[in-house]
Amino acid sequence: MEKNAAAPLAVNGGKPVRDTFLSYGRQYIDGDDIAAVTRVLKSDFLTCGPMIEKAEQKLCKVTGAACCVAVSSGTAALHTACLAAGIEAGDEVIVPPMTFAASANCVLYCGGIPVFADIDPHSWNLSPEAAEQKITDRTKAIIAVDYMGQAADLYALGDLCRKHNLILIEDAAHSMGTRYDNRTVGSIADLTAFSFHPVKTVTAGEGGAVTTNDDSLCEKARLYGKHGITREREKWIRRNENECYYEQQALGYNYRITDLQAALLCSQLDKLERFSKRRKELTAFYNKEFSPMPEIILPKEIPLSDTVRHLYVVRLDTEKLTADRDAVLKALRAENIGAAIHYIPVYLMPYYQRLGYREGLCPNAEEHYRASLTLPLFYSMTDQDAADVVCAVKKVIGFYRKPG
Repeated sequence: MEKNAAAPLAVNGGKPVRDTFLSYGRQYIDGDDIAAVTRVLKSDFLTCGPMIEKAEQKLCKVTGAACCVAVSSGTAALHTACLAAGIEAGDEVIVPPMTFAASANCVLYCGGIPVFADIDPHSWNLSPEAAEQKITDRTKAIIAVDYMGQAADLYALGDLCRKHNLILIEDAAHSMGTRYDNRTVGSIADLTAFSFHPVKTVTAGEGGAVTTNDDSLCEKARLYGKHGITREREKWIRRNENECYYEQQALGYNYRITDLQAALLCSQLDKLERFSKRRKELTAFYNKEFSPMPEIILPKEIPLSDTVRHLYVVRLDTEKLTADRDAVLKALRAENIGAAIHYIPVYLMPYYQRLGYREGLCPNAEEHYRASLTLPLFYSMTDQDAADVVCAVKKVIGFYRKPG
């Protein structure tokens, strides 16, 4: 490692640590996954078939939730959760800014107003104290993002929601497999939204799901995710219609997941324990290697969260470096390490700026953004891949380290 730390950086013409580029995330597909999808291709149903119900049942078993509604994407899951929560025009919903835009966009889709509350400076998740300061008589819900896969402070946020009669929506796009106080994510918040994008812990190609323990919220989520249409006679307003009748009762959306996606998801969920174990091993290796480095700041682990990391994010102490985050990012990518950034605070996006949001709204999030970067983490990474990441980080940090 010391030899590499002194070697010329690839960005300056030196030899890269790796010959091939290592992306920050990647799906893992095996023969069982391919066989599961192939069986659906040979079946009578490509969509609206039996695999969807099977996937929903499996998700209930995995999460411990009483009800699951599978949908077409993580964004669809968030929107459906907001619709089920009754978010309407003018309603305020508290959201952390350190997330993908969909976590706030889903509020806008309903005509609501995203109200950004700052992150905790140590865990990088939504601060319950900051959230409480943003509550007004127009607040209807809080969306808590499990950033990187670590569960948000769900008990504190849950208490806050009960105190103010709010709905708690957990954005668990990062946290499939994570447990909080020995309870599986998906069974704790009023509504939980999952994503099955290819870089997530399990994938359906695309896809998402909403889980809940509330029968009323479940019925609403199912209705809004399927055009607002029901074919169940006992729920019809006109119950004397013929057996081919169906009834639109709300303005819903075509957020149906396909049987192809559901089959892949079922196969992937069978490997969740294995996927989770490997991600934890890689996280532990990184933590061991990086924790002695004063230039690198690791997130504080919430004791109640048994975390399965989707992302491995670190902060740079740029006071100890001769370069900023962007220079370090560029240098790592030149070493063929696919470092990335997660995320740009949502309200700094041009669209949100046009809505009137301004820089300085959440200082902790903005400081985190300026100094953070994401390192590769995915199930099929080899030990050598992980060692290459560590080698490259030590090489780049060593080059930019301030003397003394």
